[in-house]
Amino acid sequence: MAQTSHQPPLDLTLDAAELTARLVDFPSPSGEEKALADAIETALRGLPHLTVDRHGNNIVARTHLGRAERVILAGHIDTVPIADNVPSRLDADGILWGCGTCDMKSGVAVQLRIAQTVTEPNRDLTFVFYDNEEVAAHLNGLGHVAEAHPDWLAGDFAVLLEPTDCQVEGGCQGTLRVFLKTKGERAHSARAWMGSNAIHKVAPILDKLAAYEPRKPVVDGLEFHEGLNAVRIEGGVATNVIPDECTVVVNFRYAPDRTEDEALAFVRDYFADCDIAEIIVDDHTGGARPGLTHPAAAAFVAAVGGTPRPKFGWTDVSRFSALGVPAVNYGPGAPLLAHKVDERVEAALIPEAEKRLTAWLTS
Repeated sequence: MAQTSHQPPLDLTLDAAELTARLVDFPSPSGEEKALADAIETALRGLPHLTVDRHGNNIVARTHLGRAERVILAGHIDTVPIADNVPSRLDADGILWGCGTCDMKSGVAVQLRIAQTVTEPNRDLTFVFYDNEEVAAHLNGLGHVAEAHPDWLAGDFAVLLEPTDCQVEGGCQGTLRVFLKTKGERAHSARAWMGSNAIHKVAPILDKLAAYEPRKPVVDGLEFHEGLNAVRIEGGVATNVIPDECTVVVNFRYAPDRTEDEALAFVRDYFADCDIAEIIVDDHTGGARPGLTHPAAAAFVAAVGGTPRPKFGWTDVSRFSALGVPAVNYGPGAPLLAHKVDERVEAALIPEAEKRLTAWLTS
């Protein structure tokens, strides 16, 4: 859905929930973030306490107050494809509906509100708004900024405002997507014995997946839950042809005590006794340990309250960890509602997240 050019400018003086609704009404599925990035850049350039830089559709705004510590508040501005759930809608029960309300325009609204209101923070602040988080890792805007301008992302601690129900979620799991390819030989289906059916050869792969027992390691005090699943099967030539090729797409979500090499080795070993002609890595990004014992992380948890939980999905805390910046996930949306057609957020949680973060940054 293309962005129209008649959108009014973003008003950062709006209540955080109202600002979320405005952000949702800027449709920005992955690859179509330019109009929203333009609006965010324009709004931030109007704040004299910030310097603003741009790389592609990625906006970085920073204070330069000489504080002893620098904190990064980061969020992606893209959403999954719109499913007839834009524009936003606020119902009588205080629930805000629409694509991105949960993941993660409510978090982005909190970032923008803090950028507007916290002009004398107790730590220097860096605000990062980036594109293409919901698609393949090589498109990720935060990764592009890290490669082109690593100095923009220098900091002592980062908060990624992904949906967490206003509870700290530590670390994240790694994600590995592989193509498991089986090979056969084509033949007429009336004389199937003259060929070899590649689709039939995936049966042992599916049996292995069905029998998989998830590992649940405790990492830095948090229990993670791994998952190994088929997410797609592709094969077949015609209804009267024995297929000579079939592919099972498998996604491995693994705990952050595994390295990327260890995760790939596990998958190769797990399917070693299946008749697989080729294993192709399609996408792979490692996880991040919770690191909640880091002083900055511990101070953040103490300030916002609650009991930390593990982040079962992958988030860009992994990228910050790779840059040497400890990071946590914390935002107003409910993670179980992310990517759903009926995506929504409790509007009252958005200013609550802003209030807690503001208190931490001004106390």
